Amino acid sequence: MSKDRIDQVFSPEIPRMHNLDEIDRKILAALHQNSRISYTELGQQIGLSRVAVQARINALSEKEVIERFTVVINPVKVGLSVSAFFNVDIEPQYLDEVAEKLDQEPAVTSLYHMTGPSTLHMHGIFADMEEMEHFLLEKVYKMPGIVKVESQLLLKRYKSRMGMRL
Repeated sequence: MSKDRIDQVFSPEIPRMHNLDEIDRKILAALHQNSRISYTELGQQIGLSRVAVQARINALSEKEVIERFTVVINPVKVGLSVSAFFNVDIEPQYLDEVAEKLDQEPAVTSLYHMTGPSTLHMHGIFADMEEMEHFLLEKVYKMPGIVKVESQLLLKRYKSRMGMRL
């Protein structure tokens, strides 16, 4: 991310994040764009030494502002072509138990406790419809407390954001 792009991302209209100064915000913007950037290159972009950048990133990690560094994999390129969203209604006394079990499932990419008609909102990625059906029949439907499961298949992805917007 160029210095001009970093400055553009942090225009005065964007509210200040709690307990983060301008330098931390610039570091986070650059890492969000490319988490593999070297400390040296990042320092050159924002006007800090490599050591200062490393110290700030370590501090952001210790404060859990940065939760983890990861890679974004294109699911289709690795043979996972079915992407589905599920609304799962659960009896309240089973909510935590079901959420903990679903959290352990490799196909589940995100899981949220939501307001409204559905208790859990879940996203999963599968190799094919057969794998998704097996997941539903053999895992989800057999969990205690499941009242109803609604699913929607993804047809086309226009935008997907990993992490939060700064």
